[in-house]
Amino acid sequence: MNELRIDGKRLWASLMELARIGATEKGGVKRLALTDLDRQGRDLVVSWGREAGMTVTIDQIGNVFMRREGRNPALPPIVTGSHIDTQPTGGKFDGNYGVLAGLEVVRTLNDLQIQTEAPIEVAFWTNEEGSRFVPVMMGSGVFCGAFSLETAYAARDTEGKSVGEELERIGYRGDEVPGRHPIGAYFETHIEQGPVLEDAGKVIGVVPAVMGLSWYDCLVSGMEAHAGPTPMGLRRDALQVATIVMQEVVRIANRYPPYGRGTVGMVQVFPNSRNVIPGQVKFSIDLRNVSDELLNTMHEEMLAFVAQTRRETGLGIEVERVSYYPPCPFHPDCVGAVRKATEKLGYSTMDVVSGAGHDAIYAARVAPSGMIFVPCKDGISHNEIEDAQPDHLEAGCNVLLHAMLERAGIAR
Repeated sequence: MNELRIDGKRLWASLMELARIGATEKGGVKRLALTDLDRQGRDLVVSWGREAGMTVTIDQIGNVFMRREGRNPALPPIVTGSHIDTQPTGGKFDGNYGVLAGLEVVRTLNDLQIQTEAPIEVAFWTNEEGSRFVPVMMGSGVFCGAFSLETAYAARDTEGKSVGEELERIGYRGDEVPGRHPIGAYFETHIEQGPVLEDAGKVIGVVPAVMGLSWYDCLVSGMEAHAGPTPMGLRRDALQVATIVMQEVVRIANRYPPYGRGTVGMVQVFPNSRNVIPGQVKFSIDLRNVSDELLNTMHEEMLAFVAQTRRETGLGIEVERVSYYPPCPFHPDCVGAVRKATEKLGYSTMDVVSGAGHDAIYAARVAPSGMIFVPCKDGISHNEIEDAQPDHLEAGCNVLLHAMLERAGIAR
């Protein structure tokens, strides 16, 4: 059993075939959730699953579960998967790799006529990216009860089309109640979407956890005035005060390494005129870290600094937390299965805490879960030039195969 390996060329060919659906001129993929292209991608993956002898179940939010039966069908399945919807300027591997790696595991077990004790399933979740409908990670979020099916159905895109209507239109509004589908353990294989593995020269990232994040909107209110006649000492410059807070966001993150993150990614300046002192600035704040304790400390320090800056400058500064995802530690048994498989196969490895959200975060609320990372070129993702080496993708899939077999067991 230690010699078991997947067919890397077959995995790569499947990835390239799926990537043709929604292919862009720059070599990426645009396959937004619940569009006609998404339907084509779903149909292709489902057809591959059925060709591999799998039965298919679809729930009411459009999550798809493809099942390879085990010797004991009463056992909850060992599930792997990800998503096949993409960003508007997405790549070939984000999400897609996790789904097709699971399919390749099943194809390999079929080739070698290996029967597992527990069933094995490959899942793909609806609207993980959130680029057409919000919230992100919609399918897995409904599945675990993070928000209701009705809330998801009511979400609309920029053209006013709803999730419920679009699921019905493309034929993927299933009958199974989300969350009623049993999961014994869940694994997700993914490109890292960051530069850590490549920078360290490692092939496999063992993922012990996903960072928590706090998102805020910050509004600084001053007074517009003419840039020429108004002396520096008499200005109420909202932008200059906003930049003081922005710099502190970065300093806070740097105080809590190695996983502290602080980002200002969106800035709106009013009136945004060359010769007018800005009277109002609205900007985003993104804080991340690996534990609730650290993230809460960063939160409190940021609020204290805002209060101090408000007193010192006399300008209005309002901060509203608009989103919060707690840190997600993965189950020790699943992390251990990934680590054991990596060591058995002899791949270079390191632990990598994920800074991005994944469906595994929500799966971890209902079942023991774990993740496997492989490098992506220059750490680039959510971009049409996203790239990964075939041998790295093969290695990650081999780790997935052995980790799943440990959890599913081999029928004797």
